[in-house]
Amino acid sequence: MVDSKDGRVFGIPRNRRLSWDLLHFNKSVPQCAHSRTMNLAAIAEARSHSAVRISWPALFIKAFAIVAAEVPELRQTWYRWPFAHLYQHPSSNGVLTVQRQFRNAPWLFWGCIEKPEELSLEEIQNRIQQFTTECPKRIFREQVRLAGLPTLLRRMIWGWNIHVAKSKRASRLGTFFLSTLAGQETEIQVPPSIQTGCLTYGPLDEGGLCRVTLAYDHRVMDGAAVAGILKCLELTLLETVRPELLKVSASTTNIRDVA
Repeated sequence: MVDSKDGRVFGIPRNRRLSWDLLHFNKSVPQCAHSRTMNLAAIAEARSHSAVRISWPALFIKAFAIVAAEVPELRQTWYRWPFAHLYQHPSSNGVLTVQRQFRNAPWLFWGCIEKPEELSLEEIQNRIQQFTTECPKRIFREQVRLAGLPTLLRRMIWGWNIHVAKSKRASRLGTFFLSTLAGQETEIQVPPSIQTGCLTYGPLDEGGLCRVTLAYDHRVMDGAAVAGILKCLELTLLETVRPELLKVSASTTNIRDVA
């Protein structure tokens, strides 16, 4: 750090380095984004009756993974080396942005949930709970270590995982990405990401309407496909995820009755 009468000059803090890296690699992804207004009032009502708190991110991660099981493009990744080609992962790995206070500073971490389409809502919620409550040095150990490395070495590691690794990329960086500030009554327009699909949603209004946005790698799919994916996502939330949420509500009610 260099102090002068004109201000201070200092290196990039560790808590900003991973976000800086993400933005660097995001520039090479030709992203487009489309939105759909969804009526999620029925799900909001089901959540209100559940004694087990199932967060909106858990619901969206489960629903998106179910859709991705039927839409292979959502599990595909574009590679440019050694020649332009696509890799398709057999299952989904969802990545959730998590902001934590760590070492007296706000950090952005990314928690990965493998095969969420095969997990129950409670299992997904437990994973999210770990991301938000456990010590970052333990739960995000590799990311904390990565942030401590010199920029050139960090970028080489990122580059290997993004441009060379196949199945390892999916397990380390995920096949899709979820980032939201809906809990703070704020909507993200297009979150920067390196995955083929990046999902975000805004707060629900009084009528239960919610704008859901899917940013996507235009090399892998087109807008018409994304419009269909968003429609399918809404149906999956209402027809598949909501019934499971109601079962969670019913089981917790029975437990209370027995107690």
